[in-house]
Parts: sequence; C-alpha cells; structure tokens
Amino acid sequence: MDKEPRRAKKHEVKPDLDWLKFIHNRGIQIRTEHLLRYPRRYLGGGAMILLTATLVQFLWIGNGNGKNLKLSQTVAPTNFTPEWENVSIGGGGYVTGIVIHPQDSNVVYIKTDNGGSYRWDESDLRWIPLNDEFDVEESHYYGVEAIALDPMNPNVVYIAAGKYLLGDPGTLFKSTDRGETWVKSNLQVEMGADEQKRWAGQRIAVNPFEPNHLFFGSRQQGLWKSGDGGITWQQHQGLSANLNPKIGILAIAFDPQTPNQVYLSAYGDGVYQSQDGGLSWSKIPGSPSTAMNLAIASDRTLYVTSDQSPGVSKYIEGEWQDITPNSWKKQIFNGLSVHPHHPQTLLVMEGEKGSAKIYQTQDGGRSWVQNQSQIQNTVPWWPDNFFSDHPSAIQFDYHSPNRAWLTDWFGIWRTEDINANPTVWRNYQSGHEQLVTFTVVAPPEGALLLSGVADVEGFYHSQVDTYPLQRLGYVNPVGYGMDYFQDTYSIAYSAGYPLEMVRVGGRRWNSTYTGALSQDGGQTWRRFRNFPEEKIPLRVAVSATDPKKFLVTFSEEQPLHTKDGGASWQAVQGLPDGFKGPWNWAQPLAADGVNGARFYYYSDRTIYRSQDGGLSFAPVHDSLPAAERYILKTMPEVEGEVWVSLEAGGLHRSKNGGATFNPISTVERSDLFSFGKPPDQSKIPALYLYGRLTDGREGIFLSLDLGETWRNIDDPNRPIGSLANSMDASKQQFGLVFVGTNGRGIYYQTLQPDN
Repeated sequence: MDKEPRRAKKHEVKPDLDWLKFIHNRGIQIRTEHLLRYPRRYLGGGAMILLTATLVQFLWIGNGNGKNLKLSQTVAPTNFTPEWENVSIGGGGYVTGIVIHPQDSNVVYIKTDNGGSYRWDESDLRWIPLNDEFDVEESHYYGVEAIALDPMNPNVVYIAAGKYLLGDPGTLFKSTDRGETWVKSNLQVEMGADEQKRWAGQRIAVNPFEPNHLFFGSRQQGLWKSGDGGITWQQHQGLSANLNPKIGILAIAFDPQTPNQVYLSAYGDGVYQSQDGGLSWSKIPGSPSTAMNLAIASDRTLYVTSDQSPGVSKYIEGEWQDITPNSWKKQIFNGLSVHPHHPQTLLVMEGEKGSAKIYQTQDGGRSWVQNQSQIQNTVPWWPDNFFSDHPSAIQFDYHSPNRAWLTDWFGIWRTEDINANPTVWRNYQSGHEQLVTFTVVAPPEGALLLSGVADVEGFYHSQVDTYPLQRLGYVNPVGYGMDYFQDTYSIAYSAGYPLEMVRVGGRRWNSTYTGALSQDGGQTWRRFRNFPEEKIPLRVAVSATDPKKFLVTFSEEQPLHTKDGGASWQAVQGLPDGFKGPWNWAQPLAADGVNGARFYYYSDRTIYRSQDGGLSFAPVHDSLPAAERYILKTMPEVEGEVWVSLEAGGLHRSKNGGATFNPISTVERSDLFSFGKPPDQSKIPALYLYGRLTDGREGIFLSLDLGETWRNIDDPNRPIGSLANSMDASKQQFGLVFVGTNGRGIYYQTLQPDN
C-alpha cells in the first residue's frame, strides 16, 4: 500500500516539498500572527497545541488592557456564537454537481461554482462546508471544478478547485477523512469552476479496480493522470482530440463492470473510449459531438446527454441509438443517472433553462414518462419556480433507489420516491450559504441587518439564525403584487431618520435598473417614480436631515441628485465619472453623519466635498494614496468625521470634513472597515477592520479607541477567504459585526466588552 503523505488541516503542499520550501515558493513571510491565524497549515497537532497555548496567552490575553474579551453564547432574541458563523439565508447559489458513495448513501457531497464544497450530515439534515480554511490568497479555490469519490473507500474524496481560467491556476486536493483535512497535489492547470458548462460533466474519474489510478480532464491542457491516489499528476499524451479551448474534456467515466474500459467527452469533438485503462484512446464513430454527461449501466450500456440533437443517446454493442424523449428532440439535456440495480431505468433532465423537465424510462429509452413534481419548500423566501432552474445534476441513491437528489441554480432538492405521482421534492438548504453580497447595512433602528446580493436581490434580517421571510421586493407600480430586482448594489439610510431608506439595483439579465424607497426600515419598498434609462446605478447616499434628498452614482457616467425622492433628477457638478460596474465593491460616496448639506466622494487620491446637499462638489484634499478598492465612510453622529480605507495605502481619518487626513498609524493595510455601537459607558464607536496591522498581525480586528490598540477577533479555522467584499457593524448592539463575501454568503460574530 502506498504511504500517505502527512496531512495538515484543510490543505497542504506537494509531498516532495518541505514546508519551508513551500513558504519560500509562495512568497509568504511567517510571522507570529500568521502562525496563529493558520496554525494547522504549518504545524502538526502537538506543536500546534503548544504554540497555541503559549502565544494565545501572549497576544490575546496580554494584548491591550491585559483582559480577555468575553464571548457571549446567547443574546436575545437571536442566538449568537463566539466564532464566525453564517447568517441564515438559505442557499441561493449555483450547486453545480453532486456525488453519492456507492457503499454508503449517507456519504454525499456537493460542489459549487463559488462557495466551495460541502458534505451532507444526514443526522442533522445539514450541509457542512469543507473549504472554509482557504484564506484570501486561496480564494480561487472556492470554485470547485469537479468532485469525485473513491468507490472502494467512503473516506476518500477529491476536489479540483479553481474559479477562473484567467488568473491563478487551479489544483486538485485529496482528503482521506471526508473533507476534514486536505492534501494539495502538484497539479497546476487553469480551471473554470465559474465558467461555461460548469453545470455539466465529471472531470475527475477514479478507477474502480485500481483506486490509486485517476484521470482529470482539464479545460485547456488536455488529459492528466495520477498513479498514486491523486497526489502527483502527469499530462497524458495518448489522447489526440480536437478540444474546445474553453471547455476541453468535460466528462470521464470508468465502466464499473469491465476493467480498463474508460470513456470521455472531448466537448465539441465527440466521445472517446479506451480499452487499455487509458493508455490509448479512439473516437467512437457517430458519437454525440457535445456530450454533457456520461453514465454506464450495470449491463455495460453507455448513456449520454448532449446540448445538441440527439439530446439523449445510448451506445450498446457498437451502435448508437437516439433515445431522446420524443416531444423534445431539439432540447438541451444535461442531468443523467442510471438506476443502481436496474440497468434500463434512468433519469434524464433538460438543461440550461428554467423549469427544466425530468423524464424517466424503465426500458432503456424506448418509452419515457415525464415526472410530475410537487414542491415542499423549506426556505420561506424561495418561490416554487426555483425548483429545477438550470439544473446541474440528478442522481439516484445507491442504497435507497427510490430516493433521488437534484441540484440546480439555487440549491439542493431530494425526493424519497421518484416513482410517486406527483413526486414530492423537498429542498435541503441548512448549512448551504452561497450568495455573493454587494452590500451589508446594519442600521441603528429596525432590522439587525439589510443585505444587497447578486441574483436574489437582498433581505431584511430581523434575526441572524433564521431564514428571512421574503426578498426585499417592491410593490408593483402597475398591476398587483410584488416585483423584484435581480441585484441590489447599494442600500443607504438617512442618519437623522434611519427608517427612511433608499436602495439601487436592477436586473442584469435584461439591463433594466432603478431604485426603491422605504419608510419602515426596509420592510416594504416602493420603486422610484422616475429613473433614467440605460444607466447602471451603483451607489447611493442619503442626506442626514432630508430623506428625500440623495445622490446616486452610475457605472462610467456622471452621478445624479434628487431632492424629491426620485421623482426628478438633476446632474451633479464637479465629480468624475463613476467606476465601471456592477462587479466592483468600491465605496466612494457617503453623506455626513450630521450635516444634511454635506456629502463626500473619493476618486483617484482626491476627496471631493459638497456643501449644497450634493448638487455640486469641489476637491478639498488631493494627496491620499491610490487604491483599486477604496471605501469612504463617515462616523455616526459626528459632523465632519470622514474615514477612507485604501488597501495597502492604509486607513485614513479626517476630523475636518476631508480637508486634512492622518493615517491610522497602527494599520498597514485596510481592505474593509466599519463603525459600530460603542460598549456601555463609552461614546467612542467600536471600530472594526479587515486588514493587516503594522505589527504584522492580519485578520479581523476590533478597536475601542479609534485604532490606537486592537483585538484580533479572527477565527483561525475560518479566515473568511472567499473574498470578503463588504462589512458593517451593528449600531444597535455592541460587538455584532457582519462581513459579506464573494460566494459564501454573510458571516457574523458577536462579542461583549471586557469586564
């Protein structure tokens, strides 16, 4: 038996590199704080315990006033924990695949395009995230290109991780303890977990007769093979296929009944087979050129779905047969599963569309029955039409063959009886939090939190541990009922009237954008009466004294001003065009916390200020550092307090309305920051930072003295590496802070002041 390399928590290096070489190659400087933040990356269990016992006392207890930060387990009416946890929203992101172990049906995993991978916990009916220890430098690994299991060992799971073809290369990770720890392989190729056809195929294949032999089908660098259980990889030269440059090898499947028989889909070229374990390959004549999924039945029949006609095919005794359901000969088909005990029973699904239909055959495709579905929804804000929207997979359960799983654009579904009419599908979302946030806002009154997110608009959160009842929505101005944005990009409230709110967003899918107003703290909304067409609104700021007066910035265009709540608009004088959006998380605009006539704007090292309610701006300071992602905020209840976060340029403070700035000397890098409610017996707002201090510590910090001293409130096992893009702290409760991400939803933590 091959010896397994040593393992570190969550991810590791190639076995032929020692950890010092790894750190040198990655350009990482090991500092005390880095060891504290990611201890299991560098140290084994015993050394890690010793390090933690020694250094936690030195840096945590001994820092600041020499007292512990007391952590509260419960704060009525919402349950809180001392670790960073997800705000409960309920899925919402693309689940691009599911795998079930043939020996243990409780071993179920899903992969996502931007939120990592998850393992199913049947006892708690909950998904367990498996990649939350990837840090910011490894954020591209939150896109999982492929996932596969060792059919002989239910403890072994593989993921191929890499979000985009452009940027850092992807790699393959192996776990021998169901995703608790990971070993990183030597594979370095471009991957595209958030690219075309991410919802199709299976790029990792494990040989069921020799589980240490694996194949990986890449998008741009052909076929790869491993002979040592996925730790080291070599590019395979035996395949001469004409590969699509953005999709490549989409699916690989071993025949579980026949040693050395392997099939693969060279997308755009056809289906290839090997009869010598993958040493040599030949194209099967007449095969579908754009095969999406492959499945091999126990009688050795190969079934194929395709995004071109024929949509469903089978290959048996050297012949191809078109078995597409008759009424949909020209439809795209994707999902495919063969019954584990009945080789002529299979499920197929339409693909790349909403309300995709499910078909079942029990005679190898000679006849089909369309599945009639009934939805049992466990997430209050989900409409029923979320079911089967752009589905990625459908899968029989090996040991409960009437049970089937389905994954799609928004989450995970399961039925206990696929043969029932109608079939009852229930969504299982607990633990699966996978939204991209644009903004998080914690107002001083009303909701604990309001969120603006991609694809499902955003939410009013009265609690953090229960699902929202509905999306933000707005009353349909023509007709009845509610209407919805696809995205909400910015939410703001009037400092003097915090229940008066404004938000902007729209629908990317048809390029229609607008905004909405709320007078009850975000519980209900009404759309702007008037809004310019063909403009993408990105940020909004509201006067501290007049809720009807606000400014909106636009993508690559000049901002606009309204003094009547969006009924009419005027051009703003003196500001540059806005940045390109919407996929940009800069925050250049803010209203003064007290003075209703003042607004502030940052662009290209310069602070602009308005003294006339936002109608015109003039530069007041032009020597700040430059940054790509900048965040300008004003301090609550203090006139003229303006703070700017400038990434490697640090964090800067102005006490005179932007005329002069001083850097916060303790901060080396500032990616996100926020003000929150002060602790009792204090009037100084709590200051939170996501960044790096000048003493070398990096992570998430709390300061009770405006940046003179800091407490680390990071979680070493959950560094929020999925590109944290927004932060706000509660103005209602001290110590409650929120961080939005680029695919793992919203995290929160709560603290209590020192005694």
